[in-house]
Amino acid sequence: MGGIVSSVAQGSLAERIGLRPGDELLAINDQPLRDVIDVRFYGAEEYLTLRVRRGGEERTLTARRRYDEPLGLEFARPTFDTDIRRCNNRCAFCFVAQMPPGLRRSLYVKDDDYRYSFLFGNYITLTNLTEEDWERIEEQHLSPLYVSVHATDPDLRRRIFRNPHAPDVMAQLRRLVEMGIEVHTQIVLVPGLNDGPHLDRSIADLATLYPGVRSVSVVPVGLTKYHRGGLRVHTLEEARRVFEQVTGWQDRFRARLGVNFAYLSDEWYLRLGEPVPPVEAYDGLDLTENGVGMVARFLSSGFRVRGSEFGTSRSGTVTLVTGTLFAPVLRQVVAGRPGAEVVAVENRFFGETVTVAGLLTGRDVVDQLRGRDLGEVVLLPPAMFGGPEGQTLDEMQPEEIERALGRPVLLIQPDSYGSPARA
Repeated sequence: MGGIVSSVAQGSLAERIGLRPGDELLAINDQPLRDVIDVRFYGAEEYLTLRVRRGGEERTLTARRRYDEPLGLEFARPTFDTDIRRCNNRCAFCFVAQMPPGLRRSLYVKDDDYRYSFLFGNYITLTNLTEEDWERIEEQHLSPLYVSVHATDPDLRRRIFRNPHAPDVMAQLRRLVEMGIEVHTQIVLVPGLNDGPHLDRSIADLATLYPGVRSVSVVPVGLTKYHRGGLRVHTLEEARRVFEQVTGWQDRFRARLGVNFAYLSDEWYLRLGEPVPPVEAYDGLDLTENGVGMVARFLSSGFRVRGSEFGTSRSGTVTLVTGTLFAPVLRQVVAGRPGAEVVAVENRFFGETVTVAGLLTGRDVVDQLRGRDLGEVVLLPPAMFGGPEGQTLDEMQPEEIERALGRPVLLIQPDSYGSPARA
C-alpha cells in the first residue's frame, strides 16, 4: 500500500515528472513505502524510480534529483501501511481517557507511535516497540525522539502505566543513545506518586545519559472534571516544593553540564507567581509543545497591540481572549495600551482545573463573551484551533465564533504577535 498524494509543490521535482494530487505513490527505487519517513529516506538518492498508481493503473516515473532537493509532495496522511500505533498502557491521568463523549473520533485515539514522535514531536512511551521498529529507528536514524518517562524506577513506572510488561526505560534510552538518537523526555508529575525522592531519582538517572538525553520536562498532571482515576492536582505548597526541587537541580546541572537539563513547564511559574525565565534559560531547545518556554518566547517576540492594525471602536477596546492561567501575563503585556482588554475565559467544558488557552472550546468563548462590550475586534489564541480542519475541540470554526459574537475575529500569530491573520 502506498501514500495518497494530497498536493504537489509548484516547480518541484514531483511536478516536473508529472505527479498529481490523487496519485498513489507505491515505491521508490523498488522499496515499498510505509509512510512519509520512507518517502524521505528512499527519496534522498540522486536517481529515482517512482512506482505510481493512477486511476487503477500503475506507471513508472524516473527522475534525477538535485542535491538537497525535496520531492515536493504532501500526503493525505503520514502513515500508509497502518493506522497510527495505539498505546498499550492505561495511565490514570491519560488525557484521552478524560474526554467527554460526543467529540470528534480522533480525540479518543490513544496514540503511541514512534513515527509521529519523529515527525511531529509527539511523546511516546517505548512500551510497544518491536525489534523491527528498533532496527528501523537505527537504520533511518529517526532523531530526535520524545519519550514519556514519568519514573525511571521500573516497578513504579509499570504501576503508573498499569502495564506489568513495560520494559526498563533506562535500558531503552541507553540503547537509543548508543544508536546516536537524541532524546527529549518528560515527567508528568502526580502528587504522592512520582514526586519527592522519585523525582530526584528520575532526574539523576536521566542526566547520566546526557547529552544523548538532551532534556527532561517536568509537567504537572492535568485533570478534567471527567477524571475518574482518583488523582488530584498539586496544592500550592506541593507546587512550591517541586519548583525548589527542580530549580535546585538546574543550579547543579548548570555548573556541571553547562545547561539546565531539567525544565519546568510554564504552569509552575504562573501558579506560583514566579518570574518566567528568559528564553536563554531553555538552552536553545524548543520544548513549547510540552508547555515549556512558551511564555518566554511570547514575551521575547515583541507582542504589540497597535491601533493601526486593529482599528478603533466606539468603546475604544480590543478584546484579547485567553485561558485563566495566562491572563495575568497578557494583561501585563498590554498594560498601558488604551482600549486593549484581556478576558480570561473559564474552562467550563473540561472544568476549572484546566486553565490553558489551547484547551478552550468555542462554546465557552461564545457563552462568556456574549453580551460584553467587545469593541471592534476579538483576538483569539490560535492554539484553540488545533483540530484537523482548524476547529476547536467542540468543532467550531473561527468564522462560527465570529458570527455568534457579531464581531470580527482575528487569530494572533505565534511567531509575530503584532500581525494577526484574518480567520
